[in-house]
Amino acid sequence: MKVTVFGSGNGGCTLAADWALAGHEVRLFDFKQFSANIDAVNEAGGIAVSGCVKGFAKLSYCGCDIDRALDGCDILYVVGPAYSTESFGKACRGKLPYGQKVIIVPGSCGGALIFKKALGLNYDDESVIAGETHTLPYACRVMDPGVIQVYHKLTGWVYIAALPSKYTDELYRIFNQVNPCVPAKNVLQTTLTNGNPAIHPAGTLMMAAWIEATGGDFYFYENGIQPSVGRLIRSIDTERLSIAKAMGFDLYPGPVLTKKQGYLIEDDYENCYRSAPGFKGVKAPQKLDTRYFHEDVGFGLVLFEELGRKFGVEVSNISSVITIASTIMQRDYRAERARTLDKLGLGDLSCQELLNCL
Repeated sequence: MKVTVFGSGNGGCTLAADWALAGHEVRLFDFKQFSANIDAVNEAGGIAVSGCVKGFAKLSYCGCDIDRALDGCDILYVVGPAYSTESFGKACRGKLPYGQKVIIVPGSCGGALIFKKALGLNYDDESVIAGETHTLPYACRVMDPGVIQVYHKLTGWVYIAALPSKYTDELYRIFNQVNPCVPAKNVLQTTLTNGNPAIHPAGTLMMAAWIEATGGDFYFYENGIQPSVGRLIRSIDTERLSIAKAMGFDLYPGPVLTKKQGYLIEDDYENCYRSAPGFKGVKAPQKLDTRYFHEDVGFGLVLFEELGRKFGVEVSNISSVITIASTIMQRDYRAERARTLDKLGLGDLSCQELLNCL
């Protein structure tokens, strides 16, 4: 299979290496302003990966020529932080053939919808089949440019959905070849299965003074998520689950799903993160200007709050975290509207239309 990966960060390099080592023809693309790993991979002749994925992965192309990267690809993976999805989509406008299959890894709350809108397509347009996963299927880190350490590879419990959802099984069969996954009902389910907005903002808020005092010189999960922090995470996660239930999705609590994925050995909010082998050694952010706020509040909790209010669910804890994060960061995450129903192209739909259209 001819595989194209957009994004040369931790996840993109790992996904590209894993699929290349599985015998697929892989091309890696990124924009010129993010070419450090691209240049290193070309200089070394491939990606050196160790840990749960091992080997030296040779790619058929690695560079900043988007047309060359896309030419004849069977599946396009878009791998990066939430803010990158729209830029990649705009760069692809007018370049994807009819029927092109695309998976946003991870969707980071509506990534497939954002990508299709960036292409200039409606959510129900079938000329491009865009899907998303609810999470990145690796815990990984770029140790040096072009050198990857994979601490954990998920062997299941990665939810995937297509847009329109009738194509989910098709994308599932592709992704499952290398990354074991589970079909979701639709991209609203993958959006709400994302547990990061429950964990990262709450933890960072409660650790804010410690982060500022030490420059993040402590372990986020092992040291930082003490029982009181776990209780705040539980309150936000409970509201996330209530939103999902109101929309017809029966989701696992965050720790239960994360335990199934192999990150945790316990599944109670107050203690599970400190003992988690999958989170061992993860340092706190060095400063409060972090994606734990910008992505997980701006692209996550803001959308969760809107969905909760639309479906009549109490979301006071989610709202409080958004407000306090906005205050200490001196920016209004709600007003920025990074992820809203309007931004996703769904703002004019009623609750019932929203549930039926995807």
